Amino acid sequence: MPSMRRDRSFLLKAALAIGLVAAGDGLFYGDRPNLGWNIGLFALALLGAALATHPALRRSRTALGFCLLAFLFALIQIETVSLLAWILYWLALMLAVMACRAGGRPDAWPWIQRLVPAAFYAWVRPLLDARRLWRASPGVRLIKLSALGQLLILPLAGGAAFLFLFAIANPVISATLGGLRWPDIDGWRLAFWGLVLILAWCVLRPPFRRRPRPKRQAAIWKPPLASDAAIVLSLCVFNALFAVENGLDLAFLWSGAPLPGKVTMADYAHQGALSLIVAALLAAVFVLVALDPRLPTARLKAARRLVILWIAQTLFLVASSSLRTWDYVQSYSLTGLRVCALAWMWLVAVGLVLVGWRLLAGKSSAWLVNANLAAAGMVLAVTSLVDVNAVAADWNVRNARETGGRGVALDVCFLRRQGESAMVPLAELLQRPVPDPLRARAATALSAVLDDVHANQSDWRSWSWRRSRRLARIAALTEGEGWRQSIPTDCEPDQPAPPSAPAPLTSAPHA
Repeated sequence: MPSMRRDRSFLLKAALAIGLVAAGDGLFYGDRPNLGWNIGLFALALLGAALATHPALRRSRTALGFCLLAFLFALIQIETVSLLAWILYWLALMLAVMACRAGGRPDAWPWIQRLVPAAFYAWVRPLLDARRLWRASPGVRLIKLSALGQLLILPLAGGAAFLFLFAIANPVISATLGGLRWPDIDGWRLAFWGLVLILAWCVLRPPFRRRPRPKRQAAIWKPPLASDAAIVLSLCVFNALFAVENGLDLAFLWSGAPLPGKVTMADYAHQGALSLIVAALLAAVFVLVALDPRLPTARLKAARRLVILWIAQTLFLVASSSLRTWDYVQSYSLTGLRVCALAWMWLVAVGLVLVGWRLLAGKSSAWLVNANLAAAGMVLAVTSLVDVNAVAADWNVRNARETGGRGVALDVCFLRRQGESAMVPLAELLQRPVPDPLRARAATALSAVLDDVHANQSDWRSWSWRRSRRLARIAALTEGEGWRQSIPTDCEPDQPAPPSAPAPLTSAPHA
């Protein structure tokens, strides 16, 4: 009975894999890339296949929790195409199908050790399973071609004869058969089928072979020459250096006092943002390495107080980095990359708080890794749902000099390059009392974007819900086609766009 049950399970997985390959061919393969809600539909099909073929998955709370996350990220793909959401979907789905086979606590580091080798093993798993099936079924190799012919000749010949007669008698059948064409199977299509098969098979037959071996108790590593006195002295020096930097930021960046010499506020804001974040990360690494809660040094009151002071100063350093970036945004404009940079800075701040709490509360390294990955996961999940380029475009339009804001002149060429993310802000710009040349440039940019969007929406596979809502919003704002413009523009890819405002910095405005 167990062997028959395993055979049925394998056959079910093989049938579902073939069905998923056929679904992938119908959803994605065509004359041009068709990426829209079909990604979400395929993701839901994969999730349904996983639930159907893994009974242990349905009995595990941890696995069901990951399935719920995968379902939510699949819904995001239906709402809009998002590479980040697709990556998070696959991470949640693979954790779900592997969680019911793994034991132990759900710590992050052991799962990383499982997932990284599994990503490589999944590419050869279908071939290994086919080889194992062939070796385990010697009866398959003993089937004679003559016996196979005797089995199939009567059904095939009789069926062909009847089908021929029905085609002569029934014009509907004749027309249907006349319209059938052999599929155009080329090398690229076969490669696509193979890729879909690998994706489906790593869900139906997850590349997970055995539980990880129990780890030996790691010896406490202490850096050479890192005596208690040396660590305390280092903390004193680091605190003093950070105090100098934070004092300068207070004096010039936060208060707005004039800078000495020829240094401009824009230079001061832009040049230090990245280096300050690197300094914050180095501070966190030093605390992790030299002040492990298991070390005697971590129990010294002087060291603990200096670490708390240093982490507080590092948090202020991160806040100064954020302010520097925001000042640079006001000198030029906001971009999606700068939105992500601000989110990254505050994620670093959360990590610093967790490092300090780990030292004070005596938490383990596994707790710290889990907490940081949870914080990063929440930020990535929100980022996969929010269109940061649309947020940046909307901010630039609302704060542009031409619309009564305090920002710089609006760069329509930059908005044009953002594609569908900027089409609603461009439509809202047309409703504002702006100069006629700017209105004409904005209308031309919006017309070009809408042509591309309508081309994608016309194919059911590349349709997306977010794009449909944006088109409805634009239709409500513009009310007709009279706004459309077609004037020569300098936004071609091979021609650099002219600067929209005098640049106080030497770097590119949208770097």
